[in-house]
Amino acid sequence: MGKVYIGKIVNTHGIKGEVRILSDFEYKDKVFVVGKYLIIAGKEYKIMTYRVHKNYDMVSFEGLSNINDVLPFKGMKVYVNRANLNLNKDEYLLDDLLGFKVILNDEDYGEIVDYTTGNNRLLVVNMNTKTYYIPLMGSFIEEVDIDNKCVVVSEDARGLIL
Repeated sequence: MGKVYIGKIVNTHGIKGEVRILSDFEYKDKVFVVGKYLIIAGKEYKIMTYRVHKNYDMVSFEGLSNINDVLPFKGMKVYVNRANLNLNKDEYLLDDLLGFKVILNDEDYGEIVDYTTGNNRLLVVNMNTKTYYIPLMGSFIEEVDIDNKCVVVSEDARGLIL
């Protein structure tokens, strides 16, 4: 299934080859693990150390132990191989929801075309010519049905749709 975007290298840290990754990826515990691989500029790098510092994920890579080795990574996007995520059956990525139908009281209320991340994660839904947003929190989402490719929303979401 390819690679999944997890963040961006915003800077280096110190002189021993550590980088600062700014990431709001929802499954950091499955990605930032010593021994796993991250993809930068199309090449895989094995994580040697990992720690959290302020809002950043601090990573150093095997074989890159000098600031000069990682300086070219500054500003680059970081990916992980989708096959290495090992998601459980009830876990999904927001990318997986693109194209899913939104269902309210057994009626079709459009298709998920995009999402936003950050503090307020929202699903962007198109219904005919109308675009609306459904928060991915609280009581708005009743069920995500991966098999039937639909998201069932609660009655609380009706006010956001109409």
